[in-house]
Amino acid sequence: MNIGVATDVGRVRELNEDNYCIVSGDIKLFIVADGMGGHNAGEVASQIAVEKIKEHIIRYIPQEQEEQQIKGIIYEAFNRANRDIYNRAKNEAECDGMGTTATAAIIIEERLYIGHIGDSRAYMIADGVIEQVTQDHSLVAELLRKGSISEREALQHPQKNIITRALGTDEGVKPDIYSVEFNESDILILCSDGLSNFVDKYELERCILEMEDSQDCCDYLVNLANSRGGFDNITLIIVKNNYKENKR
Repeated sequence: MNIGVATDVGRVRELNEDNYCIVSGDIKLFIVADGMGGHNAGEVASQIAVEKIKEHIIRYIPQEQEEQQIKGIIYEAFNRANRDIYNRAKNEAECDGMGTTATAAIIIEERLYIGHIGDSRAYMIADGVIEQVTQDHSLVAELLRKGSISEREALQHPQKNIITRALGTDEGVKPDIYSVEFNESDILILCSDGLSNFVDKYELERCILEMEDSQDCCDYLVNLANSRGGFDNITLIIVKNNYKENKR
């Protein structure tokens, strides 16, 4: 398994409110969270999300191997993180209104489990073809799914940063849970919208398949997003399940 990660404040923001997590031992867990809120509250929200989701999954996943139980553990991990962020925002004035996206991926044998809320993304490359696994919880994504706007219009839409679901913004939360087959030659990509807003999935696919090392690829793609403006924090994790199989 070859893993790369890069996070960058970008060229406009003063603070990096993204957080991430990589656990590559017996449990293979990867998380990207993109915080939002005034002052440093976004950083607080994303940090809580990563810590709470990681803590719950590491504690309970080893005890369960059935698909529905695993999905339930992920669902509860997101709800516990949501509760902690919501209560912190409610009780501390400096954290008022904070929230965060969160996308968590767990590899168990030949299955990939993903919990997701917000507009960070999980992609997967299988048989040399990239697909977005998650759906964005954003106003523009909803308009696009309804056919109200085109993909080209979505890229330039003035409300593209409006999130419709996030951790910590409401007392209750409903994350999306995915389970897909994950074979030896497959590749997992997690990223915040600071990358996906400036680098499309076909550029991701080409870079990841052409560059042997995941870390080199992460560094290149983050630099590419920065060269196109770097208007947001950028975080990217690439996991090549079988490094040798993916060499070209």
